[in-house]
Amino acid sequence: MFGPLTPRRPGPDPRPTRRGRLRAAAMGTVLVTVLTPALSACGGGTAAAGGGATLKWASSYFPTHWDPVVGGSGAQFRELALVYASLTRTDEKGNAVPDLAKSWEYNDKGDRITFHLRPGLTFSDGEPVDGAAVKAAIERAKSQKNSALFGDLTSIESVDAKGLDAIVHLSQVDYQIPQLLGERVLQIASPKAAKNAAELDQKPVGAGPFIVTQIIPGTKAVLKKNPDYWDAKNIHIDDVELTSAPDASTVVSGLQTGVYNFADIEPSQAEAAKKAGLDVFVQPGFNASNISLNINKAPFDNDKVVDALRYAINRQEFVDKLTFGYGEVTNQPFPKGYVAYDPASANNYPYDPAKSKKLLAEAGYRSGDIKLKLVIPAEDPQAEIVQAQLAKVGIKVTIEIDKNWATPFFAKDLAFSLYATTGRDSALQTLTAHFGPHGPLNLSSPYEPSGFETAAAKVRETPLDSPHYAEALQAATRAGLRSKALIFTYSQPNLIAKSKSVSKLPKNPAHIDWTGVTIGGN
Repeated sequence: MFGPLTPRRPGPDPRPTRRGRLRAAAMGTVLVTVLTPALSACGGGTAAAGGGATLKWASSYFPTHWDPVVGGSGAQFRELALVYASLTRTDEKGNAVPDLAKSWEYNDKGDRITFHLRPGLTFSDGEPVDGAAVKAAIERAKSQKNSALFGDLTSIESVDAKGLDAIVHLSQVDYQIPQLLGERVLQIASPKAAKNAAELDQKPVGAGPFIVTQIIPGTKAVLKKNPDYWDAKNIHIDDVELTSAPDASTVVSGLQTGVYNFADIEPSQAEAAKKAGLDVFVQPGFNASNISLNINKAPFDNDKVVDALRYAINRQEFVDKLTFGYGEVTNQPFPKGYVAYDPASANNYPYDPAKSKKLLAEAGYRSGDIKLKLVIPAEDPQAEIVQAQLAKVGIKVTIEIDKNWATPFFAKDLAFSLYATTGRDSALQTLTAHFGPHGPLNLSSPYEPSGFETAAAKVRETPLDSPHYAEALQAATRAGLRSKALIFTYSQPNLIAKSKSVSKLPKNPAHIDWTGVTIGGN
């Protein structure tokens, strides 16, 4: 159902996306003890000293932040979901299903939704999981100075708390809220712990399946099973050792020797992992890479130049050179088969270098006249492909690496860059992030394509179970793709290699769900 995706997987979104396996630099060697002493692991096995089942996860996206409001909703949400639960979560079809909230309902107008939380739940610090905790989480996400989430919650006007109920008042009809408030956007922290957000950022307190016992910033985290998690009976892992993955070339050998039993890998490693007798799990995802343009800056303020770039891009070359058979071309932020993918837009702007040259000539540019600076955060083979393809139509590209790339990108100061998204559980949120006038991934803000706002409003007004929902959503995708600000290139799934001692995982798109997973037959 969900199409394949890229060796340089997308980084956190909407926070700075480090295209490729960029990991947070270690913040020191001081051990931060959170709740209890370290859990010692038995080298090479699947059990900790106490004899329980231990997940030993080598992660390319070890959390830079443990405060879910700061961390945002990008790739690191998978790790944070060990600690934090959300109102909803996503099933294997991508639908919102109960998590901390056992149920919810809208009013007749569709501008108010009430979430009913499960009774008797607590955070790992003993604080109650109730309507007040949800209210505090949403208000903090909307107001905390360093929040990565305030732009995701613009439909929420206010929240009332009544015991175990959280009543969310909306500024508009919006049936996307159950999809939106899942583990990508609203992982809920203890309101008591969150009063000191800086401390929460290194001492996370949630109501998820595991409790952090130790953190070595940027390097390692140790967790134990949370006996008070609402679905603890279906969590069969006793301990987790989450480690920042070393160089990609050593991950497979680490899995072979038992240093790890679970790791996200690059497509280039998949064949070696299979030959080593490991299970390679192809996890469906929403990842998509793009070239970002700022039409507020020359030469992209000329529509013919933008169209010339669109026709100059050979998407198949990205797939052939970078994905090792796990990717596919795309010209939109969704994989084929997904409800938001618009088949009518599939063949827009096919590779046509002759047409590209013609458009440049019509815009008044001769070969060599246009010189562009492609600014990226780190070395990336995608940049070299773009450079070579544009050279074929007479555009000279210089690649510049700026480690502080995120600041000018999100300030919309760059003219030409690369980006990759991990997508969202709410397809409309993915669209507004890319094409909306204030979308964090829209380098041309406040520009938006004509008709997009109307199409997006139609999606919000359409219930998720309506027979017209897919039609409305694809129409919004079509309207968004009129944007001159983005040229999508290719997509790929998330790839995971694991020891055979780790049982199969649910194929929830983009999420890692530990429900029912066993290790070593436990």
